[in-house]
Amino acid sequence: MRDARLLKRWPLVELADRAGVSAGSCHAAEAGGAVSLETYVRLGVALGLRPALLFETSRPRTAPPAGSTRDTVHAAMGESEAAHLARLGLKVAIDEPYQHFQFAGRADVLAWNLDERRLLHIENKSRLDDVQDLAGAYNAKRAYLATALGDRLGVGPRGWRTVSHVLAGLWSSEVLHALRLRSATFRAIGPDAPDDFAEWWAGENPRERSSSTLIVLDPAADLGRARRWIGLEEALASARPRYRGYADAAARLGGSVSRP
Repeated sequence: MRDARLLKRWPLVELADRAGVSAGSCHAAEAGGAVSLETYVRLGVALGLRPALLFETSRPRTAPPAGSTRDTVHAAMGESEAAHLARLGLKVAIDEPYQHFQFAGRADVLAWNLDERRLLHIENKSRLDDVQDLAGAYNAKRAYLATALGDRLGVGPRGWRTVSHVLAGLWSSEVLHALRLRSATFRAIGPDAPDDFAEWWAGENPRERSSSTLIVLDPAADLGRARRWIGLEEALASARPRYRGYADAAARLGGSVSRP
């Protein structure tokens, strides 16, 4: 609502007057506070927005506690990617540790072809809560992971011909909202078009270069002809979510899967 108001160049009191509500109620609604349903409708109509209702269970819908070893959605994303890439004949590793001097970490999903010196690295995110922390961890892996893994696998002094880094978010309302709210940040994290990842996914050979891209993915195994993933620009433009949020995805993906 605040974005819509600013686009119209209305001060807050003008929106309140047009909607027939108090300025305090208008401020509370924009700040995410609790106001009446009537107030939301009045503000939305005044701004030319279309009000909609979403009925949900009253049970809390939260992500796993910090430090939990179980993240069912993250596990489902990794399982879906690893199964698909393995069927293409690639060597696949899950939750693979690496260390490059003082930098150490774990890569969610890796796939490679040593003969052609091609490496694919995927980081999965079921939610995008702390964007700054996410960017720091992902960029560190972009900088050091390929070299550390190449040394371990004996790629040789010429290194990898192709290195494709992919940040994969869950295809949910929560993730789409975060992407649209911080679009410039996510374009900086994943500046490249998803062409290279599309070639990996199709079992083809991507170009000889290093790239970083961002996608949203649906890890469900029973999609039939539905698309499994889309790139960042399509997600920002008009993509409809496949899941409302983390809890919805966990329930539909079978909440008993343990994180790999």
